[in-house]
Amino acid sequence: MQLKNCWLLLGLFASGLAQAENYPSRAVQVVTPFPPGGAADVVVRLVTQQLSDLFKVPFVVDNKPGAGGGIGAQFVSHAVPDGYTLLLTSSSTMSINPHLNTKMGFDPLKSLSPIAFIGDSPNVLVVSPSLPFKTSAELIAAAKAKPGFYSFASNGSGTLSHLTGELYKQASGIDALHVPYKGASPAVVDVAGGQVSFLFAAFASVGPMVKAGKLRALGVTSTRRLNISPELPTLAESGLSGFESNQWWGLFAPLELPHEVLARLNLEMNKALKSPDLKKRFAEQGIDVGGGSPADLAAYLQNDYNKWGQIIKTGNIAIN
Repeated sequence: MQLKNCWLLLGLFASGLAQAENYPSRAVQVVTPFPPGGAADVVVRLVTQQLSDLFKVPFVVDNKPGAGGGIGAQFVSHAVPDGYTLLLTSSSTMSINPHLNTKMGFDPLKSLSPIAFIGDSPNVLVVSPSLPFKTSAELIAAAKAKPGFYSFASNGSGTLSHLTGELYKQASGIDALHVPYKGASPAVVDVAGGQVSFLFAAFASVGPMVKAGKLRALGVTSTRRLNISPELPTLAESGLSGFESNQWWGLFAPLELPHEVLARLNLEMNKALKSPDLKKRFAEQGIDVGGGSPADLAAYLQNDYNKWGQIIKTGNIAIN
């Protein structure tokens, strides 16, 4: 009986190795739960290009927006765990929205297999150039003078841009109306057009429009200035002591992904993140390159999930 069990285990191990060696034998679907045009879309297209080159099969982007990333994440969590359906998503979907929406249809800590931490980036506070504000302090002063008059856009209720706006309100003591959108791209367009007063978004989403003069940047939400735009002060420098809010991206798969496939994806993802072209492109978008093991991503997610959960609870924040 013991010998039979031994041969069974060896057979399963060999099968797992063969699966990893043959993976992938066809195109891989990479779901991003946001519409085209935002920071997540920039990241996913850079990453999938690298993975396509490394694996020699197409890694195809599939945008499934809605519910603060919940629709796409739920889709992947219910997919077959064979490595052919992956999720590339952000902190909004994994760390924030689950605290605000009890009907997400997935548990970020239990329904997905972490693969690799891709990178992170601060948000940038931008306003329409039609507004006179040149600094965060000027925006705050105007908003305090007219409570409820100014509004802020977000990538959607429960996204990091939403929560960063709420943190900004708490830290500065202003009252501003939240206007949620389905992704960064439409939010950026309406702020640039003056329909909404301000927005917190990743540099990848707003950098080109800031450079073109269609948006005005007032500051960044990290504790240090961006290398790509060092003239922008941090909000902590601008009078909001300790203010920090960073967007991050990670690659996930359905739960119970075979270990050998998970290890292969992690290995190649780390190779992709070392690509000089990807590092250059990330730097141009104000994104710091990540990397590491699946356990590293799991630990990072847990800490960020706990942080935003406490902030939401303390601020009694609810989605619109």
